[in-house]
Amino acid sequence: MKGLVISFISREVQLSEYDWANILFDDVCVGKARCLIEDNKFTIFSINVYPEFQGKGYGKAFVDSIILRFDTIIADKVRFTAIKFWESEGFIKDGESGNWIYHKVLPII
Repeated sequence: MKGLVISFISREVQLSEYDWANILFDDVCVGKARCLIEDNKFTIFSINVYPEFQGKGYGKAFVDSIILRFDTIIADKVRFTAIKFWESEGFIKDGESGNWIYHKVLPII
């Protein structure tokens, strides 16, 4: 999505056990994501798009940008109502944990 910028704020800066991401569109903060970045693994605990910006594709655009950057992405404790969204993004259920996982398929050369 043109105009979308993801600005990460590290745990050390936030003094938090999580990394945070500001989701910006045309320099306006439209939401935040609570996540954890560990090497090339990215865990999403929550994506919060502010009510006045919901339904415009910002959450999907955030996930799409993360898929481009990381090889393994975990959507932690996915709610039943969000399963179709995660499936449409290429995530699969990770056993009985309630998590959904995405593994980037690297081309065979």
